[in-house]
Amino acid sequence: MPAIHRSAAAALLAAGTLLAVTACGPDGPSGGGTAAPPPSGGASASATAAGGGSGVIGGITLPSGLPTGLLEGLPKSWDDLTKWKFEDWDNWASKHVFNNPIVKDFWNPDKMGDSKPADPAPPTAKPADDAGVTDPEPPLVKAVPVPRPYTKQPSGKIFFSAEGGRGNCSATVIQDPAHPGKSNLVWTAGHCVHPGKGGSYFKDLVFVPAYNNSGASSGGKKAPLSELAPLGTWWAKDVVTSPQWLVEGGGTGDAANQYDFAIMRVSNQNDSGKSLEETVGGAVPVWFDAPRDKLAVSAIGYPLYKPFDGQELYKCEGGKPTRLSFDPKRPSMLTIGCNMTQGSSGGGWFAPMPDGKLALVSNTSIGTQEHTSLSGPYLETVAKQALDWISKKK
Repeated sequence: MPAIHRSAAAALLAAGTLLAVTACGPDGPSGGGTAAPPPSGGASASATAAGGGSGVIGGITLPSGLPTGLLEGLPKSWDDLTKWKFEDWDNWASKHVFNNPIVKDFWNPDKMGDSKPADPAPPTAKPADDAGVTDPEPPLVKAVPVPRPYTKQPSGKIFFSAEGGRGNCSATVIQDPAHPGKSNLVWTAGHCVHPGKGGSYFKDLVFVPAYNNSGASSGGKKAPLSELAPLGTWWAKDVVTSPQWLVEGGGTGDAANQYDFAIMRVSNQNDSGKSLEETVGGAVPVWFDAPRDKLAVSAIGYPLYKPFDGQELYKCEGGKPTRLSFDPKRPSMLTIGCNMTQGSSGGGWFAPMPDGKLALVSNTSIGTQEHTSLSGPYLETVAKQALDWISKKK
């Protein structure tokens, strides 16, 4: 298996690697450190968090060195995240508050403009290929441009501020079970909203559906905000990511990426009275516990590292995904051949359901250093609970 990197600007921010403009910012963020490798072979490790706290997520003992208070909000009797109810998620969220006030006209073309990122840090973990949960890497698939106009599909870009810099990711408008036809929910990667262990939620977090829909900023051209954000700039009001990502996540691929997903609830900066789904013209359902052997996956995103520039939407028709795991006790990630690079992180992975309708089955999380494949989390109970919580949250 080739070396693995975090396939996004957010990953590079967390790893302390310098980027410019959309990948980081013109000033570049300060470093955040890399994640420690998980116990070899996925075995549990005895660990006590700073401040005396410790716990287990999905049967895995939490790593040592956690900041004081990081575990606040965990149910006293919990031993398996899959057993959490709405109240448990609500309690956890109350201890890890997301605060993202709208700053009128903060995002402009200069701040959104793309630039070339630096290479990410090397990986710190090896796949668990000796445990029967990791397959050989799939054949390379070359990304192809998505036909314009982008307003005919639910993808877009996320922009955020972190540690003095700015970054971006890709994302997807998804259906809201509690508000059919009027969803304001966006699916992306966990590392696109939060750097992981020891960090805080990113600031100025927004979603721009159909980014560069007309191609006005393609080829290095400058374009007005109305061309870059034809459907508006949508600020995140609420965000949820997995507790595993908050507690364990870091700058390079490891077991935390097996739960590297996030969901945002957004609102229009210039309130039009319409929901995001109504504005975009549609939203996709999320297919949890999708049968791996029957999936034909396509990944979509805005890659920005060479040979891409972050201004165009691309797709990889990956077909049947293989498996990648750093911890055999957690659901193996989905892997497809794809040469998309940083900036594609958080972008949706789609597959047709039995009725023929497309559904989201994962999101881009990590990729190989050689840009030969991408991997995303397998969405099961924990992801479904997170969606249920943010859908019902008032």
